[in-house]
Amino acid sequence: MSENPHDLSVGIDFGGTSVKIGVCAGADVVENAEPIDTAKYGDSNALIDAMVERVSSLREKHPGIKAVGSGVPGLVDFDRGFVHELTNVPGWKNVPFRDLLASKTGLPALVDNDANCMAYAEWAYGAGEPYHNIVALTLGTGIGGGLVIDDKMYRGSQFAAGEIGQMSIDYKGRPGPYGNTGASEVYMGNKQITEHAIIRYADAGMAKKAEELSPKQISEAAQAGDEIARQIWGDVGEWLGSLLASITWLLNPDAIIVGGGMAKSGELLFHPLEEKMKSMLSVVLWDNLHLIPARFGNEAGIIGSAAQALDAANS
Repeated sequence: MSENPHDLSVGIDFGGTSVKIGVCAGADVVENAEPIDTAKYGDSNALIDAMVERVSSLREKHPGIKAVGSGVPGLVDFDRGFVHELTNVPGWKNVPFRDLLASKTGLPALVDNDANCMAYAEWAYGAGEPYHNIVALTLGTGIGGGLVIDDKMYRGSQFAAGEIGQMSIDYKGRPGPYGNTGASEVYMGNKQITEHAIIRYADAGMAKKAEELSPKQISEAAQAGDEIARQIWGDVGEWLGSLLASITWLLNPDAIIVGGGMAKSGELLFHPLEEKMKSMLSVVLWDNLHLIPARFGNEAGIIGSAAQALDAANS
């Protein structure tokens, strides 16, 4: 991490819906650029040029910017800054994103998976700061994860480590995108939770539409005393608890940090999650594990990508 809290860098949180860009000084986002609508750009070059234009505008206001980083929702060759493919963004296959970003901005650049950027932000400045070994995950459209082991990001041999959403919670379960039956995110993505809720209410003789059952709406119903809504969060807590208990047996982390939209449900999720994990773990593991919500919300990707880029530039 940069030892100078006044060092500035730019973080780019590249999502399938929008691209958010901000100037960071450590954990503080000093200024945000106007977001970019990802769908408006049919190819990578046009979208990169739009990003570069935003970065240039920010540099005019903040001339001390030292580096630029980006998190992307897909598989990245971290050493080369090379994007293999972005499943939900057309025109992004085999793109040398880091080199293009560096040449067009004139800044040292870094590109990583977006969940790794979230994990880095939480480890460097957030809920994971006191710990040496953490697992960080985001719960939203899918499930993303990042690993810090012995105070270093762990990315794996092909830089694909931490893909928690592809880990199975039922070897005879629903088909996953890679033939991985029971993949966790085909149960616990936002859309899948809504589908599960429709079934839960139908079984109770109550017809509900999908637009009435987002995770946020289910949380609000549960907090208002809806028992079925509470049962839905209980189901999610059990599924997630089974997944995280297995990860704990494998990695024995100091802390598991849970972020993303679903984490905002608070104890509705965390209580059944803790109960399930406790039932599946040795006391030695459970009593020394910290299960905590993430500090950063929507700005985690900006903070983490900016911090990684600055640290790499200063090393």
